[in-house]
Parts: sequence; C-alpha cells; structure tokens
Amino acid sequence: MSKTKFTFIDLFAGIGGFKMALSSNGGTCLGFSEVNKDAINTYCENYNVKPDANFGDITQIKELPQHDVLTAGVPCQSWSIAGKNLGFDDDRGQLWNDTIFLLNQAKPKAFIFENVKGLVDPRNKKALSYILDRIKEAGYYANYHVINSHDYGVAQNRVRIYIIGFRDKKYFDLFSLPKQIEKRTTLADILGIELHNNEPEIVQRDLFGNPIQQRQMSLSSKNGFNDYFLFNDLRNGHTTIHSWDITETTERQKEICLLLLKNRRKSQFGPLDGNPLSLKQFQSLDTSISQEELNDLVDLSILKKIDYRFEILDFDEDKLTENELELLNLTSNNFLVIDELKTERTLKVKRISITETINSLLEKNAIKCTEERFDFKNTKISSGLNGVNRVFMPTSDVFPTLVASDTNDYVSLKSLEPTDHNDYKRQFLEKVYFSNNYRKITKEEACLIQGFPQDFKLPESRARWMKLIGNSVSVPVIDILIKSIISTGVFDLKAEQNGIKKHDCQQWAIRNAGESTKLKGAGII
Repeated sequence: MSKTKFTFIDLFAGIGGFKMALSSNGGTCLGFSEVNKDAINTYCENYNVKPDANFGDITQIKELPQHDVLTAGVPCQSWSIAGKNLGFDDDRGQLWNDTIFLLNQAKPKAFIFENVKGLVDPRNKKALSYILDRIKEAGYYANYHVINSHDYGVAQNRVRIYIIGFRDKKYFDLFSLPKQIEKRTTLADILGIELHNNEPEIVQRDLFGNPIQQRQMSLSSKNGFNDYFLFNDLRNGHTTIHSWDITETTERQKEICLLLLKNRRKSQFGPLDGNPLSLKQFQSLDTSISQEELNDLVDLSILKKIDYRFEILDFDEDKLTENELELLNLTSNNFLVIDELKTERTLKVKRISITETINSLLEKNAIKCTEERFDFKNTKISSGLNGVNRVFMPTSDVFPTLVASDTNDYVSLKSLEPTDHNDYKRQFLEKVYFSNNYRKITKEEACLIQGFPQDFKLPESRARWMKLIGNSVSVPVIDILIKSIISTGVFDLKAEQNGIKKHDCQQWAIRNAGESTKLKGAGII
C-alpha cells in the first residue's frame, strides 16, 4: 500500500526532527525556517537540502506557499501572552504570534506545534489559553497533548506539550493519540547498539566493554535497586552520594554532616526549606559539637560559613543608596536576618541583590554581623558534586531529558551485582566512581536517545552538538503524531489536489520578490 502524500513546511526547524518523521511518512517539505547557523548547516547536510530552501527569520516571513501541514518547535521564549491584540497583522515580533500569523495566512489542513511542558503549568494558564484562542481565531480546531517521549519508543524521560489542530472539525474529531508502546527502548539498549553492515544491532557480548550476561539487561535484574546514583548533600537515600562519602572524613565528621542534613529543613531553625544552623543550634542537637569541628568541615569544603544576622548601626541616610535603604526598612527588632530577607517579595520584584546590598552596608559600617551559621557548601542539587550530578547504571530504563546546555549526568561503565543497599553503594564508589569507570554519553548515543540515526551528522564540538540535539524534538513522537493525523483521512484527496501545484508556487514566488531562489533550492520550481 502506497503512502499518503502530503506537503509540509518546517518552522523553527532545528536539525529536522519534524522533517525526518514527516518525510518518512510520505511528506514533501516545501521549505524550512531556521536562524541558527549550526542548525541550518546540519539540516542541509543530513537531508541534502540547499541553504536557499531556508525561508529565514520567521519574523520576516510575510507569506508561505500553500501546504498541507505546518510544523513548528516554537522556542520557549519569555513572551508576552497578548501582544498588541490588534489582530494577526499587528501582533508580529513575538514568536508564538508570528507562528499563528503564518498559520492564519497559509491555512494548511493541519498543524503540529511543540513546546516545553512549562506551558501547561498553572502559572502559564493565561498564556496557553491565549495561544489556543488565537489558533481558534485563525479558523482551527485544536487541542494540546502532554507526551513523554519514553512512552513512544525513546529511551529518554522527555515531557513536552504538542498542540495539534485541523482546519476541518471532522478530522479533529477523528484524531486521537495511539496507545503507548509496551515494549519500550531502554538506555541499556541504546548504550549497547553498534553498527554492523550499516544496520544497528544490539551487541549481546559486550555492553560497556566488559562481558555482561543478557539477564542483566532485563528489569528483573534490578532487584529493587535504583537506576542511578545521585550526587548531592541536601537529600539522602540508598543511592545518594554525599561530599563526605567522596572526601576523606572521619566517622564523627560524617555524623555531624548527617545531623545537619536531617535538621536543616525543620521550621524551628528558619523559614526556608533549608536553613543554615549556628553553633548554638548544632549544640541543641548534640552538646558535644565544637566550633573547631565545624571549622574543620569548612576547611574540607563540605560546609561553608554564612553571615546570618546583622545588627543595625547608626548611619547617614544621605550616604546610602536606594537599595540599601530598601533593605534597612525590612529590619526585625533592629536586626536584618538573611533567611527572612530571602522571603521578601519586594526584593525579588525590584531585583535587589541581598548579598551585594549586605556587603555594601558592611563596608559603610551601617550594619555588623552578630551571628554566623553553617550550611553545606554545595546547595544546588542540579550542579551535583565535583561536576557529577547523576551516574546511570546499565539497568536504567531511561536517560534524563537532553538539554541544550548539557548536564552533569553520566553513564556507568560497570555493571554491579550487590547483595544489599549498603553493598550497592560501596561497590559503586569502589568500582565506578573512584575507579573513573563512568563517562558522559557520546554524540551517537545522544542521537539514538532522541530517535535520530546513530550516524546522523553533527558538529564535532560537544557544546555545539549538544545544543542542537538538546533543542530538537524526539523523532519517534513526531512519527506517531503524523501517523495519527494521516489516519484521520485529512490528506485523502485526488492527486491534483494533494500538495502544491507548480503554478501556485510560481505565483507565490512572484508575489514575494527575491524568494524564488528558495523554491529552486527546495526543488519545487
């Protein structure tokens, strides 16, 4: 049975995740829009497309040729939800509005728009409603779907929103998402794939460079053990690695660290989710703790000292800045308390830096520190410890969301067979972490994790290819979406009505002076 034929245009094309999926399902791309040079070069090289097929900056596109499907991976910019509210012609310059402007102008039969899951956050309710309202004003029936790529054959926990719409309500009513895939691709499958005779094949003999029996690839091999080890000092668990686990420390020092970890979130020590503790507060938990012991942990770069409470001194208002006076107005019993200041919305709205303002007040002798406290030096969970956030084991089902900025996530080069949770952590530290048997995913693995071919061509620089692959859509998800759109019958028309006629293309090129070279480059005219 021959594939249904249709035409499409690829906005915010990136490296062509939409193009790959739609082209493999019978689609013909009439052109794409992209401004990033690396993305344009990658797109053209992998799909054998000339750069002239690029319509360029979406904000400068006045008209698109007739086509069947419009796709757009709209960047997650911090946009104003309403624009000028003066209609489609006057709301340009904001990427969502530009996208809907072209949808309204070209009137394709269907569209697929992709965005980050934050768009469905309650805080963005008005923004999402605005987008859907504008789509409705353009004459479309549409709905949004929140999809995790892992549910449709991708070894990645990647949740995104997809807005799918039809010009004809009949096809909108017929559209539905397919059932989630039962047999899902796992990270272990991806890491074990090699090319043999240009075909991907799972190598059973050697997953990570060491012989591993096939049974270790199954879910039953986990025996209740977590898929990854998490490096941070703010949480605890069987597979959490702390600073005091990877730094030479005494049992006494470990006990003090765990004491802080256990108590820093209690409200009696402050208003935040995590509060530093003073020596006096430490001693309320363990009377034997000394200042020297806390100082030693600071010297080991496990703890840090924090100037916490400040007494207000006599000062000359004329010598203080507006920000300094704003901070001094937030005193409590003639004291400034750091954690109380962090809860003040006024400072956030006015973007007043607490640290910078406190330091300037100290330099002007307007305040003095009367209490210092101790907290963990590493208080940002996503940063991990020593450049490592998570290390995923061979039995892991999925890898975390690939992002443009890369992450501090790694994969283990060793498979472990622990007897219990303590042994699991001990083996991991000995055989994986301290032995340096872990690494970041490779370019080829990143491609597979996003559903691209292993040999997809990307720049050599890790920062450059990670930005491109991290910004892309997951190809298998787009594949199932376009298949579902096709199944509604929206493209089942006579051949001469299917797609764009050569005469139409030529007329469009004449109306858009200078654009004909793009159509030639795309092989349309």
